Amino acid sequence: MEGINFLLNGTETVYHGSAADRLLDVLRDTCHAVSVKCGCKEGECGACSVLMDGMLVNSCCVAMGAAEGAAIVTLEGFRETERFAVLDKAFASMSAVQCGFCIPGMVLAAEALLSKIPHPTDSEIREGLSGNLCRCTGYNAIVKAIHIAAEEGNGLW
Repeated sequence: MEGINFLLNGTETVYHGSAADRLLDVLRDTCHAVSVKCGCKEGECGACSVLMDGMLVNSCCVAMGAAEGAAIVTLEGFRETERFAVLDKAFASMSAVQCGFCIPGMVLAAEALLSKIPHPTDSEIREGLSGNLCRCTGYNAIVKAIHIAAEEGNGLW
């Protein structure tokens, strides 16, 4: 049986299941990427956000068939990078992390944004985070953290 081939955090991966299965479920249940959270199952909350070929996507809305040949990055893979270290330090410095449920998606949304716009405005940050909900911290601390990361990233983005 042929499978669905994709890169997960830089590792060649083959999924031997239905092309209709949700990427979210495969990442959590088969690949053990626990940073990918199941929140709304409708693409509304961003808890399941991953980078797919460099674009932020809600994995609950992606069928495995669409992952064929894709490069998928979860927080487990991203946390091994210099960019993550800068974002992590910035989020911590602004106390932009409380319960942690939304943070993997927020951090990946920040990475996707900074990759396109290395020095975003408040408005661009808020637009880049749209679709990622935070019920604990509030967005002001997260927006400030992304500004800090942009300034302290020293050309990483």
